Amino acid sequence: MENASERPSTSVEDYVKVIYDLQERGSGPVTISAMAERLAVSNSSVSGMLRKLGELGLVSHRRYGDVQLTETGDKAALAVLRRHRLLETYLVEALGYSWDEVHDEAEILEHVVSDRFVDRIAAYLGHPAADPHGDPIPTREGDVPERETQLLSAADAGTRGVIVRVNDSDPDLLRHLAEQDIGIGMRIELVERRPFGGPLIVRTGTSGAQREQALGLLAAEALWIAPAPAQEGRS
Repeated sequence: MENASERPSTSVEDYVKVIYDLQERGSGPVTISAMAERLAVSNSSVSGMLRKLGELGLVSHRRYGDVQLTETGDKAALAVLRRHRLLETYLVEALGYSWDEVHDEAEILEHVVSDRFVDRIAAYLGHPAADPHGDPIPTREGDVPERETQLLSAADAGTRGVIVRVNDSDPDLLRHLAEQDIGIGMRIELVERRPFGGPLIVRTGTSGAQREQALGLLAAEALWIAPAPAQEGRS
């Protein structure tokens, strides 16, 4: 069990976490430009850090190629993601934070709390499988629950499912979704895709209280859905 002082530096942890997150969400090969955009730094800064991560045995990267975590890098990323996602869950469930407030708080706390403290949080919360945004929480051993999911933005018209995950990197988007009464666990059907990059028309709710609304493509790209159980998939 590590103390905070025995871990990699904050910047190293931030980088391996972002690489893993980009890989996990399946948005294509992890590139320097994608990392730079996510971390709000220059491409040259990312290149310099990748050289350091390579020397530490955390990443595999060739010039002009995509970035991949090594087995050691995976382990480091899962450790920090476990802390981050458990902290987010604790902030919401125990301290009353809203889901758009917790990401930045957890970004700070994840680097300073001990593994013992995180294990106590996990036990207090009943060892949850996912955080408030639906992101899977790695176990202490580094196992990650697997689910069959797809982005709402990539679904065909007529697709029905349950919202199980929401990208949490943009607090403004999370507030917008909350204002639209869209959240984790909600049943949703993609009714129509408007042409020329227009909004998606979705139907939410149960058969007794359904409503249709327009959902912008940017919002749809942040929502992950899973197949609804048979009895819940009917209108």
